[in-house]
Amino acid sequence: MIDLAQFHNLHLQGGFIIVEVESTREAMLDALNREAVAQTRIIGNRFHVQLRSGISNEEVSISLYHEVLEAATVASLSAPENVMEFNEGDFERAAQTAHAQFGPATPDNLNRLLQSYGFQGE
Repeated sequence: MIDLAQFHNLHLQGGFIIVEVESTREAMLDALNREAVAQTRIIGNRFHVQLRSGISNEEVSISLYHEVLEAATVASLSAPENVMEFNEGDFERAAQTAHAQFGPATPDNLNRLLQSYGFQGE
């Protein structure tokens, strides 16, 4: 089981902070009104991540990679060019690739993901 507490107040590449990651039983919908397993609220450079409870460790990991890369891209004043044109499918493929390449999401692996896409500095 992935311990979500390890991501609380986590400083990320690009100057972002994951304030919290919490599990919820509430239904979540994406921007197209489809069921979602994760959502991130962005306030400045701070991310508040919610994951649907009851999902597998692999889904938690892939969702964290997806949410962090997408949130960093959206919140960045000058996101790296290689992510500027990403759509939802691109973020999902990037997350699945990161999970396969780096293993389960950890604080270090989330930073590796961001570094691999060109996010600099903390």
